[in-house]
Amino acid sequence: MLPSIESIKQQRLKINMTQKELARLVGVSTSMINQIESGRSAPSYNTAKRIFEVLASKESEASTHNAGELCSQKIVKLKPTNTLGEAMSKMDKEKISQIPIFDDNIPVGVISDSGIIGHMSVGVSKKIKIQDIMESTPPIVDNETPASTLAPLIKYSKCILVRKGTKIIGIITASDTLKMIE
Repeated sequence: MLPSIESIKQQRLKINMTQKELARLVGVSTSMINQIESGRSAPSYNTAKRIFEVLASKESEASTHNAGELCSQKIVKLKPTNTLGEAMSKMDKEKISQIPIFDDNIPVGVISDSGIIGHMSVGVSKKIKIQDIMESTPPIVDNETPASTLAPLIKYSKCILVRKGTKIIGIITASDTLKMIE
């Protein structure tokens, strides 16, 4: 599924690209880009896909931040053997909405406030082990990953873990992605 066609102009202007430059990179006329942006013409699926690929590529080149700069290096962790009650207490104490679950130094899942609410609504005990109710492991990105590629990931996951080499060095949450807005 592609982003909204109405967002093309906004994305193009955000990275200081002209219609002429976008048209050249996509392989269409400047007039076609103008017609698409003004709503006078609808692009084919392939043309729209190519426009969004070019915009995403140029945006990541223009990005001044990377995952390592945006992540919080304080990672609050739990083990799969911790209980739901312990997770709830830690989330309340730390004022956070998700906690990655690590087995030794290996991420194996995540527990989130929305997941907890779902389990509590069906009467799950606070004594249940996290391993029995945790969600799947969050995405893991390299610390050099451009910040522009993080926003789509955070839409579909509770958090993103950041690694340098083989070591997890940080965590990115939805609130961290707000740092990208300059």
